[in-house]
Amino acid sequence: MRALLASLFEVSPAALPLVAPPGQPSELADGWGFVSLSHCADALVVAWAPWRIGVDLERTDRVLPASALVKRFFCAQERDALLLMEDTRQREAVLEHWLLKEAAIKWQRGSLSRDLSKWCCQTDCSVVAHRVNGAALQAQCWRQADWSLALVSDLQEMGNDPNSMHQALLCLA
Repeated sequence: MRALLASLFEVSPAALPLVAPPGQPSELADGWGFVSLSHCADALVVAWAPWRIGVDLERTDRVLPASALVKRFFCAQERDALLLMEDTRQREAVLEHWLLKEAAIKWQRGSLSRDLSKWCCQTDCSVVAHRVNGAALQAQCWRQADWSLALVSDLQEMGNDPNSMHQALLCLA
């Protein structure tokens, strides 16, 4: 991550003001923008933007107990729609919701165990909203090769331009 960001800023890796303590979210010094990191068994994604962002990455073929996750961690609106889907479509949709929720938790610098059930995705997955503090984040999900990715950010922080999301830089390795 340090080498990628140093290249972006055209500084030496040692000069990059990055703090990345083990088990904690990575941070850049004020004025350097925001980073988010995600990894799975065979890939890593680093995202950078001038505004706070969250990113998540999972293998598209990840096996997960879709119905059980929906019943335990998803809001009523999500539950009603997702539990009506057939198995394969349900697994894909639950993975998409999971990615968005985890990206949102990274955006908020929260905890998966504490915050997962507090985030709720709109039906079209274009917005993920926090049911307690009212935060509403623009959300994007997509697939790239064997992986599914999600990126979230607050429209107010981006200057209310939905196209600004495309200015975030991602590196998948």
